[in-house]
Amino acid sequence: MQKVELYLIVILTIILIVLIVHTTRYYRGEKRKVKNLHRFANEGEVEAQLRLAECYEKGIVVKKDPQKAAFWRQKAIFSVDRRAKGAYRDILRIKRNQKKQ
Repeated sequence: MQKVELYLIVILTIILIVLIVHTTRYYRGEKRKVKNLHRFANEGEVEAQLRLAECYEKGIVVKKDPQKAAFWRQKAIFSVDRRAKGAYRDILRIKRNQKKQ
């Protein structure tokens, strides 16, 4: 009976280590993606700016930050992107509705 318990503990420990390693790899990969988004957004790519703004709006991999989201949306707007303009109008409309309530 003691051997079964020992094997069970060893197996659970191995599973836990594997999960930790995979989670760490995934997190590092996501951080790398955001880092690349920053690089491309700074170079003026509209799609990267919009995706980065979405990351900041929803708190995907980065800390939720409405100011940074608005900054990247504005950069995309100045690049004359219709989707960004519509999204920016939506954000302003939501903020106005929140202030009214």
